[in-house]
Amino acid sequence: MDLSEMRTVTTEAELREIVKEPAQTIWDKDIARIDEHARTIIAHSPFVALATSNTDGTCDVSPRGDPPGSVLVLDDRHLALADRPGNHRVDNFRNVLDNPHVGLLFIIPGMNETLRVNGRATLVADAPFFDDMVVQGKRPRLALLIEVQELYMHCAKAFLRSSLWKPETWPDRGTFPTLGRIMKDQMGIKGVPAKVIDAGLDLDARKNRY
Repeated sequence: MDLSEMRTVTTEAELREIVKEPAQTIWDKDIARIDEHARTIIAHSPFVALATSNTDGTCDVSPRGDPPGSVLVLDDRHLALADRPGNHRVDNFRNVLDNPHVGLLFIIPGMNETLRVNGRATLVADAPFFDDMVVQGKRPRLALLIEVQELYMHCAKAFLRSSLWKPETWPDRGTFPTLGRIMKDQMGIKGVPAKVIDAGLDLDARKNRY
């Protein structure tokens, strides 16, 4: 692909030549508190994407899933997100230690609108609210306490364009390689069949969710 003839945008003035300023109502929808509507969405959301970056600008987005209601609203400015067992890279947490600014996107299956939250995170090793984060008898070892600075609803266009909630548009998963196959190829694993890697991943997913 030849990228030599790209027209790049390097200033906000250039950006605004292409994308005009939004109406004032678009700016005004941003609130700095967790109102009753946000509480309802957070309480029903089983999936949230967590975005972080470190001080050099390297970014990470992590999917977080739990039964609805697992993200706690502590008051109108603070929410808490439990950590669950994963791959031990803790990319998000290492980023937060460098740069506390985080972004959250709350998703509810079948709902085209999403809730966006931006704020400052603190990594917490224990607190009384950990008792309210127990799932399947397991108490989290860590959690993020997030002070909300911006909160607003995002419109449905992205989900409508993607037809995300329409099963008839979904590809056949069987036409894609398994995670074991992908890991074997990407990591150059020799001497271990992909099906063996898949079996180990499946076992871990079943036994170590909490």
